[in-house]
Amino acid sequence: MYFLSWLSQLCRGLSRPIGRTAQPTWGSFSRSLALSSQRRIPEFNSFVARTNTCGELRSSHLGQEVTLCGWIQYRRQNIFLVLRDCHGLVQVVIPQDETAASVKKILCEAPLESVVQVSGTVISRPPGQENAKMPTGEIEIKVKTAELLNSCKKLPFEIKDFVKKTEALRLQYRYLDLRSFQMQYNLRLRSQVVMKMREYLCNLHGFVDIETPTLFKRTPGGAKEFLVPSREPGKFYSLPQSPQQFKQLLMVGGLDRYFQVARCYRDEGSRPDRQPEFTQIDIEMSFVDQTGIQSLIEGLLQYSWPSDKDPLVVPFPSMTFAEALATYGTDKPDTRFGMKIVDISNVFKHTEVRFLQDALSKPQGAVKAMCVREGANYLKKKDIESIRKFAADHFKECSLLGKLRLACADILEMNGMVLRDPALFSFLWVVDFPLFLPKEDNPLELESAHHPFTAPHPGDIHLLYTEPEKVRSQHYDLVLNGSEIGGGSIRIHDAELQHYILATLLKEDVKLLSHLLQALDYGAPPHGGIALGLDRLMCLITGAASIRDVIAFPKSFRGHDLMSNAPDSVSSQELKPYHIQVSWPADSEAERSSLNHSHHPES
Repeated sequence: MYFLSWLSQLCRGLSRPIGRTAQPTWGSFSRSLALSSQRRIPEFNSFVARTNTCGELRSSHLGQEVTLCGWIQYRRQNIFLVLRDCHGLVQVVIPQDETAASVKKILCEAPLESVVQVSGTVISRPPGQENAKMPTGEIEIKVKTAELLNSCKKLPFEIKDFVKKTEALRLQYRYLDLRSFQMQYNLRLRSQVVMKMREYLCNLHGFVDIETPTLFKRTPGGAKEFLVPSREPGKFYSLPQSPQQFKQLLMVGGLDRYFQVARCYRDEGSRPDRQPEFTQIDIEMSFVDQTGIQSLIEGLLQYSWPSDKDPLVVPFPSMTFAEALATYGTDKPDTRFGMKIVDISNVFKHTEVRFLQDALSKPQGAVKAMCVREGANYLKKKDIESIRKFAADHFKECSLLGKLRLACADILEMNGMVLRDPALFSFLWVVDFPLFLPKEDNPLELESAHHPFTAPHPGDIHLLYTEPEKVRSQHYDLVLNGSEIGGGSIRIHDAELQHYILATLLKEDVKLLSHLLQALDYGAPPHGGIALGLDRLMCLITGAASIRDVIAFPKSFRGHDLMSNAPDSVSSQELKPYHIQVSWPADSEAERSSLNHSHHPES
């Protein structure tokens, strides 16, 4: 109603004569839109003590009186200093005359990285002293007054991107590491991408941003979950590894289009490039199929893609799970380079080479190879031996050649061959995954390849009751440069089918999901969704070495917060209301003591 009212007023306004002008021109309307657009430019100096940021001043500001706040980055001969804030750098001239002795004392004696406020006049730099490498390099500030807002103690490391620091030191003093240009760039770009995603989903396509609970109950299957004790004896909450059940229930509730920047948790132990808590762009839609979800995500990424990168070309190519394994030896192939796996079994069908005969005589046995073009120019004898050893150490069915392909690419690039362009973003949909996989600890039983709510492929429904291991799923992954950045599926919306898969095929306790099964019986619409891993996506976009470089306060690879020393021990008195106690191994008393009294750095 508000929109229609606004539109009618706009139309009346356009048709109403204004002064001597019979009708407004389109130019006047476009100018009003431009002014409206200008008002949307962020105002960085509102509500604060400064008049300008350190990075915005130019020759157009000459003669203006300004007040700046920031950190002292550099000082030269007590004549100049460079002041830094999150927007850039500016050179400040330290007054040398006796009347400004107090100002000089503050600016000359304050340690580097101290926080100061200065006021003065924007002036031109002397001829020949301009700095073309600085956006503010044509001007400097002639200071009149200065105030030391906070002095800085001796730093554990310099706040400069080129200064090498161990990751453990960076994480221990994360609040200092965040001052670096690279961390500022990464986090601000992340914020901009998320804002554009919100615009696309909520403003352009009618999604509803809904928060879902963090305290939930254990979900069968999937990754291990963190437990949270309650005050009821023997009862625990679980931190959700994703809002999967909630977003399906929102579809049952008729919300139609759900979206959330969701915090998720997985207790996966020590994983080199995983985080126990992470963020995903979580999406669910009613009355949608796989093609609809894929088109939505392609449009979302195209809309939110950083302007300093080459525009994305859509639609993204697609490949089946079986094709990905056969051609690349992995379900998340890096398609920026070739070196595809080729089946050459027919060539050796009548070979007399014994080990090839043995391979081909086995069930599903094959001889496969990959061509390394110009490999002879880049691979040395020691490289060939390294590849041979790698193959022996990683020998396992079809995944060997996939790992070997990547290991070979690493060696070739170290030797000077250009294979994986860091400026190229190669997206790929992988589809038609199996619905089930054999359990590792018991191959005669099945487990969900994705999660137990994934719908079977329509063409394979009949196999569910005879050969379930052959059933394909309506699951899809989005891969970027060899990393999985998203995964989703069309869901089961039929309670009877969901019960059969849980109870009969997966042998799960359906009581844990009684609420979901009941909801599906009350008119659940067909629905599907996806989740994009925001941390991984931003890591690839920025070219960061680790996902920890795009998260403000990440955990170490062991899952520890080195800044606050979390997780930490608690007293038995604090555990008492939760009716639990710690059972310490007999040989760990020394470890228990050290956990209570010391901090262990990690590298």
